[in-house]
Amino acid sequence: MRPEVQAQLAPFLRTVAEARHAVLLVDYDGTLAPFHTKRDQAYPYPGVVPLLQEIVRNGRTRVVVISGRGTTDVLPLLNIRPRPEIWGIHGLQRMKTDGSTEMPRLDEKTLNGLLDADRWLGYQQLRHTAEFKAGSIAIHWRGMSEEDAEDLRARVLLGWRRIAEYSGLDLLDFDGGIEIRASEADKGDAVRTFLSEISPATPAAFLGDDITDESAFRAMQGRGISVLVRPRWRKTEAQFWLKPPDELLDFLELWLKACTEHNTFDSGMAAAVNG
Repeated sequence: MRPEVQAQLAPFLRTVAEARHAVLLVDYDGTLAPFHTKRDQAYPYPGVVPLLQEIVRNGRTRVVVISGRGTTDVLPLLNIRPRPEIWGIHGLQRMKTDGSTEMPRLDEKTLNGLLDADRWLGYQQLRHTAEFKAGSIAIHWRGMSEEDAEDLRARVLLGWRRIAEYSGLDLLDFDGGIEIRASEADKGDAVRTFLSEISPATPAAFLGDDITDESAFRAMQGRGISVLVRPRWRKTEAQFWLKPPDELLDFLELWLKACTEHNTFDSGMAAAVNG
C-alpha cells in the first residue's frame, strides 16, 4: 500500500483495534472480485477469501456485502463461513446470516413496468443480454466494443426511458451496463438502515468501486470511512482510494491485524509507514 494512504488510514484502523466490534461493508463486483463477462465465474481476487474468512472467524468484525447482484448469486462466489449478511439488488433485498430474506412487496405498477421492459427487450431481440432479478432487469455490455455497447444502450433506452417514466422505475447506469429497477431502495439506503441498527460508536467502513456505490459513500459521511477500490482513480465522494488487488489485500491484512492484536497492529503500522 502507498505509505501516504496507509498513514491516512492508520487513525481509523486504530479505532478498529480498540473497539470491541467493527463493521466492514463491501461491494462485490469490481471491489472484492474483478469483473468477468461470465458473471458466474467472477470469483474474488486471489487472497481475498482467506483474509475475509479469518476476519469473520476472529469474531470482532461483522462483514456485510452490499451488491447489485441478487443475494443468492453472491454466496457461491464468496463462499465464506459463517456466511455474511448480504444486501442484494442495490439494497432492495436483505439476506441475514440465518438465511432469512427480506424484500418489500412490489406494487402492480412496478411489476407491470418491469414486464413492459422485458417485452421491449423481446421486441428488440435483446433478452440474451439481460440479467433478470427480483425487482430489476440489468443489461450488460462488458466485453463489447465501444461502438456495439453504445448501440445496445441506445436500443434499450429507446423503450426503457418511457417505461421508467410512466411506471416510476429507476434507470441506473453502472460500470458495463444499465438497469431498470424498482425505486424502493439504493445502496445508500441499505447503509443508512444497517448503521441505524448498530451503536454509533462502532467503527465502520464501506468499500466500493462503481458509480452505484456513490450513494453508499455519501451515507458513510460522518459515520465511518468510505474507500474507492478501483485500478484507476475517478471523481468520487469516497475518502480513500485503493488499487486492487494488492492494496485491497493490504487493507484487509491490516484490518485483520487490528482485530487480532492491538500491539502487533501498532508495530506493523509503524514499520510499514516508516519503512
